[in-house]
Amino acid sequence: MPYVIETWDRPGSQIRTTHRPAHLAFLAEYAAKLIAAGAKLHDDGSDLGGGIYVLDTEDRTEAEAFIAADPFTEAGLFERVSIVRQRRAYVGGVCLL
Repeated sequence: MPYVIETWDRPGSQIRTTHRPAHLAFLAEYAAKLIAAGAKLHDDGSDLGGGIYVLDTEDRTEAEAFIAADPFTEAGLFERVSIVRQRRAYVGGVCLL
């Protein structure tokens, strides 16, 4: 069962813009393990300040190590991080139950 990692940026931080290229390179290294990943957005499409990652791992320690190694984490962008295990009920319109 994968782990869902949700992050919340520190208010008013410019770290996201500065470290975005390194963050995207980091995600490219983990592309095979990422079921999904992306920034959270307001309804109008503007940046909400945080992201969601769905990491294909059975190991919470791996999920914790993944987000700890993210350049955004290393730069101090995140005010809060949540890591929860997810049951894959539907993926790509297919029921896995």
